[in-house]
Amino acid sequence: MELGEYELEEPGGRLVERKRGKDTVYVPLANTEGGLSISLARGARAASESGGFRTYVMRDRVTRASAFLFESTTDAATFARWIETRLPDLQEWLAGAPVEGLSRHAKLREVETHVVGPMCHVLYAYTTGDAVGMNMITRNSYALNQVFVLEHSPVKPRRTYLEGNMGGDKKISHRYFEGGGHGKTVIAECTLVEEAIRRVLKTTVDELLDLAFVGTHGAVASGMQSVAFTPATAIAAMFIATGQDVGMVGTSSMAHGTALRVDGGLNVSIRLPGLEVATIGGGTTLPYARSWLALMGCEGPGKVYRLAQVVAAATLSLEISASAAMATAGSENFYKAHFERGGLR
Repeated sequence: MELGEYELEEPGGRLVERKRGKDTVYVPLANTEGGLSISLARGARAASESGGFRTYVMRDRVTRASAFLFESTTDAATFARWIETRLPDLQEWLAGAPVEGLSRHAKLREVETHVVGPMCHVLYAYTTGDAVGMNMITRNSYALNQVFVLEHSPVKPRRTYLEGNMGGDKKISHRYFEGGGHGKTVIAECTLVEEAIRRVLKTTVDELLDLAFVGTHGAVASGMQSVAFTPATAIAAMFIATGQDVGMVGTSSMAHGTALRVDGGLNVSIRLPGLEVATIGGGTTLPYARSWLALMGCEGPGKVYRLAQVVAAATLSLEISASAAMATAGSENFYKAHFERGGLR
């Protein structure tokens, strides 16, 4: 696969791609679903025989959306206008405040407000290095709310809430599906050649395009928050193997897949707008997780963007194979796979 190497450009925290390179990566999966590993490997093989995956990290932010309740809309609007102009002050305060427990690794990048009646939601957007960082940004946001805001705000809130449920934490939402902002926004793509589609996937470009047509409109008709086949399956298996927070599988599995006929084959891609992964902290410190992360070249500091790209490529691998099985006449291959490897009958 072809991956990018990324870093955050200071002081604004803009994500910059420094260079690209190719590598072969072995992917660990922890699961009990019959056929998952075989199917994912089949999709990866089809991609490999078509030139491999190409992956890109587009954005990196994580949000804590605090909320402030006032006596009136007037006060809420006044507060919103005030705090939106104080970003440099908030950043400076976090960098030097003598408050116990503040994280210097969590860097506040933007502040956005949303006023509804007498309440003002404040979306603090951070970067958190190689950690997912929810504990970090929780501590920092709490300090901002309880110390900086209460000391300096021109209007005093009636109540203050650390999270007002706009932050995207462990819950899918259209806001973060469309714009990202809670985790890594990652895209994986490959151009499947017709020979690999025929020989490895046992289907055709036309059959895959017909399935994409039906599946996309099915997603729209149901109000589905994703346009994809089964992204959560691959993501959950990798999360368990590598010590990630499985509570974040839901948000991390928001996905938008595409399929486009091109010369010689089919370009396919998947966009994961809120992939929450880490290479330090939490479950990644467990021996088994460190071993699997090391296998992928993703252990420790400086590796989180690589891990995000590997997860995206693995997710697309399963999308390719599962879609191919469903695309066959009557979805026969999909049925057979589940009949033969589905456990109890």
